Amino acid sequence: MKKTGAQILCESLIKEGVEVIFGILGGAILPIYDTLTQYPQLRHILVRHEQGAAHAADGYARATHRVGVCMATSGPGAANLVTGIANAYMDSSPIVAITGQVARPFIGKDAFQETDITGITLPVTKHNYLVSSAGELAETVKEAFYIARAGRCGPVHIDIPRDVQQEEAEFIYPGKVNLPGYKPVFQGHPAQIRKAARLINSAERPLIIAGRGVIMSQAYAELRELTEKAQIPVVNTLLGISSFPRNHVLSFGMIGMHGMAYGNMAVQDADLIISIGMRFDDRATASTGGFAPKARIIHIDIDPAEIGKNIRVDVPIVGDVKNVLGVLNKEVTMNTHPEWLATLNKWQREHPSLEIREGEEVLPQYVIRQIYEATQGDAMVVTGVGQNQMWVAQFFPFIRPNSLISSGGLGTMGFELPAAMGVKVGRPDEMVWCVAGDGGFQMTIQELATIAVENIAIKIAIINNSYLGMVRQWQELFYQRRYAHTKLWNPDFVKIAEAYEIPAVRVRHRDEVVPAIYKAMDCDGPFLIDFVVEPEENVYPMVPPGKSLSETIELPKPKKVSKRKPKVLARS
Repeated sequence: MKKTGAQILCESLIKEGVEVIFGILGGAILPIYDTLTQYPQLRHILVRHEQGAAHAADGYARATHRVGVCMATSGPGAANLVTGIANAYMDSSPIVAITGQVARPFIGKDAFQETDITGITLPVTKHNYLVSSAGELAETVKEAFYIARAGRCGPVHIDIPRDVQQEEAEFIYPGKVNLPGYKPVFQGHPAQIRKAARLINSAERPLIIAGRGVIMSQAYAELRELTEKAQIPVVNTLLGISSFPRNHVLSFGMIGMHGMAYGNMAVQDADLIISIGMRFDDRATASTGGFAPKARIIHIDIDPAEIGKNIRVDVPIVGDVKNVLGVLNKEVTMNTHPEWLATLNKWQREHPSLEIREGEEVLPQYVIRQIYEATQGDAMVVTGVGQNQMWVAQFFPFIRPNSLISSGGLGTMGFELPAAMGVKVGRPDEMVWCVAGDGGFQMTIQELATIAVENIAIKIAIINNSYLGMVRQWQELFYQRRYAHTKLWNPDFVKIAEAYEIPAVRVRHRDEVVPAIYKAMDCDGPFLIDFVVEPEENVYPMVPPGKSLSETIELPKPKKVSKRKPKVLARS
């Protein structure tokens, strides 16, 4: 039976199990949007900016382990998706981005709202398509979804000219994908796994670094089995947080630029590093030349391109983390490392890293810890990038699997609000907290409209220090406090929320923090809290740029305050 290209697209999305699309329409994609009215099983959420659509699809994908879908029109609409697509690419999130394009006769002629979006997205997608006929659409969609979720996940882009959307063709949805050039390896090489097991069995100071690959593979049980069977301590990358429960006796927190001092010390003193589903990015390793100088390294990753890219590896294992650990656990013998664990526990006592000062002022660390206490960890937390992100990573002890959603590789300000929207849509029964900086929040603030209209019941905590905080911290520590263009003049966030008919409160004193959090949680719909915090609070620990993990700066000791009364100058 013949159908239009737009109908073929909708039918194909349904075949792939798509239930939600985040997007905003325009002329070049109008035939698809007109056709969507025929398919009520495809829920469309109208965002207020295309970047929000891509981030929402990303958050949805991370929360559900399904492919997220976003749509935009040609030209500026498609270009506005690019930041969100790049974010998904850097963090290996499976999304399919669908854009309208000018009609085929006008391509390459600078037609109204024409942009070479396939060329623009080429470096930040796993694959992209410019569909040349309606007859290609079904196969294209089938391939796109397969590529997005097979192997190392990532974004795929489909660009569909306007006349292709209207053209008719026979609709036959393929039963399988035939891509001879794309054959991901899912099973680790047995000989390499045996070699890794021998190193693990003989190590005296082994350490597991668990990354986002554990979460993507849902290898929580396998990681825990390896950890407990061989009594190996675990540290996490930023995006690996919530792959292993923070309250476990063998968990030693996050490593890297703002990781725990004792975790960084463990990396530097280990004789064996078992890196699982992580890519040795610079935020985790700091200076690669000084990374884990005493250790041999096992690297398990589904993407062969990541192995040996940044760090020399002794035993590479290419494969899906869940599959590899399932085999590796059978080869690893039961073991104990009492001296090593005693050393780590001693370092944890001597270098606590996480302290919250007493006082009446509102400290961001205190806010995060109180959100944790109020939820008892039974929540999903979404952040953008910057100080707010690091305080969440440090002061919210993530216990539940896949409960931190954050922008890692691209470090995207503005990710948090639309991504939290996508998380809540994908997991409607979850308590979802969006923790945002006052700078990042304003980059996608317009999505408050989407949240209000769709009644997406996220709780928003703005960490409002009136600065671009992380940049200001660098200016303080490395640029002699020259605060060039980091001071923010902010609007009244409470009034803005209320203008969108979202209830909100402002918190200026510490004793107001807990009541505000419970008020937000008791609200059936979305709720915003503007936490006015100490403006020049810094994130510690911190590894200075260009330094190794051995050179971690710990929390400075508080300065002694003089008790002498200040002199009062008499008025003349």
